[in-house]
Amino acid sequence: MESTSEREAAPGTSQPSTPAVLRRQDTRLDSYVDRYAARTHGMTASAIRALFAVANRPEVVSLAGGMPNIADLPLDVVGSSLQQLVLGRGLQAMQYGSGQGEPEIREAICEVMRLEGISAHPDDVTVTVGSQQALDLVSRIFCDPGDVVLCEAPSYVGALGVFRSYQCEVAHVAMDSEGLVPEALREAVLALRAAGRKVKFVYTIPSFHNPAGVTQSLERREAILAVAEETDLLVIEDNPYGLLGFDAEPIPAIRSLSDDRVVYLGTFSKTFAPGFRIGWVLAPHAVREKLVLAQESATLCPPTFSQFAITAYLAQHDWQGQIKVFAEMYRERRDAMLTGLRNDMPEGVTWTVPAGGFYVWLTLPPGLDSQAMLPRAVTARVAYVPGTAFYADGFGSRHLRLSYCFPTPARILEGTRRLGDVLAHETELMSTFGTAVAGARPGELSTGLAPGTNQA
Repeated sequence: MESTSEREAAPGTSQPSTPAVLRRQDTRLDSYVDRYAARTHGMTASAIRALFAVANRPEVVSLAGGMPNIADLPLDVVGSSLQQLVLGRGLQAMQYGSGQGEPEIREAICEVMRLEGISAHPDDVTVTVGSQQALDLVSRIFCDPGDVVLCEAPSYVGALGVFRSYQCEVAHVAMDSEGLVPEALREAVLALRAAGRKVKFVYTIPSFHNPAGVTQSLERREAILAVAEETDLLVIEDNPYGLLGFDAEPIPAIRSLSDDRVVYLGTFSKTFAPGFRIGWVLAPHAVREKLVLAQESATLCPPTFSQFAITAYLAQHDWQGQIKVFAEMYRERRDAMLTGLRNDMPEGVTWTVPAGGFYVWLTLPPGLDSQAMLPRAVTARVAYVPGTAFYADGFGSRHLRLSYCFPTPARILEGTRRLGDVLAHETELMSTFGTAVAGARPGELSTGLAPGTNQA
């Protein structure tokens, strides 16, 4: 049954998910329970992190985590580069650095962003400890408790966790096969402001979306920016996968279309290696000043050695060629997953076909619940992430995310076989006993295709 709050929401949106006063979710077994700050009440464990202990067991095929596969990274080149760095500039590289990030890597970052049409000055770049810290710093300087953040439905679980930790309320906005729907975004902003709510920004992943796998066309990006201009809305563009396309050159980033309306987040975790923990924020100059102050209060400075290491790698190695090697490796794994899904999924299951990145988004037949099904899937030695992890409002039970980035093609095929068996069994049970599980809510992303087909 549809709730009153859902009936009153703007088409394609959800009401903000978190009440103004959060109920405690902690326990009196914790003797510090009365000492914690109010902001900790919204902190919850990531559904993906909670799966790691099970998914990392060798007998389980994990299609859950989004861990990059760095097996094709030339370790001899990286090792030689690090040796030269220590011997030649070790005293500088292992010292404290700038809170904004070292000038050399900020210049290199501008060259990386140029591949997606972004013309930027190094002074407007702030280096962060991965793009996850970039999300945290942006939220810290913009968001007060009770502010509303607009997110795609579904959205990146790590971003939802950050917004909750700053006591923001998330309102989801509808997506389709090209990502965020501009008209739904406009309606959401106007409806929330008419209700007296303060909307701080819209958070979007335009290229090879996590978890949905879809990509905004250039025309869609222009339309989203037009809505942002019309409604005076800030856009936070998170782009970890933009250079990992399989079939075409990168689509120009939203940031390439506007210097003052968009804050852009990037990372080397997907195109080099995640262990160095280097990301960045490209922001208008005034915003950059606040980010640097927030960075200095959080870490004093981002890891200096990692910055020098990545700068040396970019200068001494064909990094663009290496990205293409990664993309081809991920394409092979994507193709294996699509083959497995076509062969193994029962009737009624549909899925997206990503043109890059790490993820496929499955939509289950009405009545199946990916969260309830997960223990049975793990028993069958296959793991995925239930769709509910990617919604702040409890929806997503008919969806699940599959990751193809880390397992070998053979393991992926075995994983889809096991998952297909689980789904076939669940479908048989449902046909026998029925179900009370509701279908998708308005604005919840579905592949929208006939049962048993996939999105081309």
